[in-house]
Amino acid sequence: MKYIILNKPYEVLTQFTDEAGRATLKDHVPVPNIYPVGRLDYDSEGLVLLTDDKALQHRLSDPKFKIEKTYWVQVDGLPTEEALEELRRGVTIKGVKTAPAKASILQQEPQVWERSTPIRFRKEKPATWVEIKIAQGMNRQVRRMTAAVGYPTLRLIRPSIGPLTIGDLQPGEYRELTADEVTKLKSLTAGGSNFKSPSKPKNKGGRHYDSRQNSSRPRPSKSKEDFQ
Repeated sequence: MKYIILNKPYEVLTQFTDEAGRATLKDHVPVPNIYPVGRLDYDSEGLVLLTDDKALQHRLSDPKFKIEKTYWVQVDGLPTEEALEELRRGVTIKGVKTAPAKASILQQEPQVWERSTPIRFRKEKPATWVEIKIAQGMNRQVRRMTAAVGYPTLRLIRPSIGPLTIGDLQPGEYRELTADEVTKLKSLTAGGSNFKSPSKPKNKGGRHYDSRQNSSRPRPSKSKEDFQ
């Protein structure tokens, strides 16, 4: 079985083909017969899990297991505590109320890569990074949630899904999961412990691949500090 995580770049579809000629996973992961678990929007970035383990793929996509996904969301403006409380209680999107989310302002700006298309900043209305954790996977859910409370999303990055974290993978890079990561991932849908995402990415080790050079290079592990 193959288990891979990719740091999906901005404006890449979470699929392997596109009739319109847009960038897809095929441009970054030259591994046959694997499929993404869930999705990540075209204009979002971050962790995508791919596997040929169909049974695990089905279980991870089942909402009854409530796999927690973490998002770093750069929003337009500085959210009030009232807005954050709305996210925590759940907001209504097209007549459907979302499940309660975990939402907090990041005290330090996350150390992330520059996006291929820069965010347009406004001096009179600074942007703020918010961490949101959800276990649902409604279409464009996080963006719609922040818009519903008055703070549109400017940039969205997913650093983790359950026990899996993006570590130091750069956009377009991927790696195989370690045996320990696979065991933890499977335990989430087999009545095992409820592994929670850390607030910051943690490098789990394994081999890293830079699809832009179509090469692999081992990197040492470092002690560092939905599917949408």
